[in-house]
Amino acid sequence: MSRPRTAPVGAWGQRGLRAVSLLGALALWQLLTATDARLWLRFDKLPSATEVAAGFAERLRSPEYYSDLVTSLLRVATGFGLAAVLGIALGVAVARSGVVAGLLGPLFEAVRPIPAIALVPIAILLFPTSEQGIVFITFVAAFFPVLVSTRHAVRALPPIWEDAVRTMGGSRWRVLRTVVLPGALPGVFGGLSVGVGVSWICVISAEMISGQYGVGYRAWQAYTVVDYTGVVVGMLSIGLLGWATAAAVEWVGRRATGWLPRELRRQPW
Repeated sequence: MSRPRTAPVGAWGQRGLRAVSLLGALALWQLLTATDARLWLRFDKLPSATEVAAGFAERLRSPEYYSDLVTSLLRVATGFGLAAVLGIALGVAVARSGVVAGLLGPLFEAVRPIPAIALVPIAILLFPTSEQGIVFITFVAAFFPVLVSTRHAVRALPPIWEDAVRTMGGSRWRVLRTVVLPGALPGVFGGLSVGVGVSWICVISAEMISGQYGVGYRAWQAYTVVDYTGVVVGMLSIGLLGWATAAAVEWVGRRATGWLPRELRRQPW
């Protein structure tokens, strides 16, 4: 029995659905906070959507706000960039080499379940500055999703692909360059997309604990002075930054995997 296909939605239809979703959430937020609703959850304690919009507009006029954005972006870019390079390289090595898998596999599996934010005290002790410690936390957060996704993607490749290149006299380097890396790219970008999102979660938490600048630090500072509007502005800023960076990773992924069928390239990573 054939599987029923979902009716396609055009580009304008997708935009319309997204707009309805966002506007509906904003309207519900405004309604619940403006009426001081207490439906077990205490919406009377939260700032309304209009108050947050006014606070956001005020922050946009402050040079400090853009300085915080740049600081957090640089931290994520540095940590995530290192994680992407090392995660892909070691993921391929662990998947392709029994020696590397035997040496590093147990270590990775022992460290991987530890939340990156739990390493903040270790980072404070290890690194001379809090800036380096925050970048380290960001790196650890993104490293394991990239490593694991790359390892699984490489191991999932059909052996017949490599055998075909080998029978034509292809070297190990040629197999890696023409079969392993291109074939694993969809899985690799899946890990990168997850990794950049986790990087934002952990960099904001690290900034709240040990940072002096950045979006997370500013949101925590607003909380300490009971400025809940400022807290929500910080949360929305983090959400927008995370969305923008994840969209950038997915855009690169779609360009790098142009050989895939069109319907697969449209899937989120």
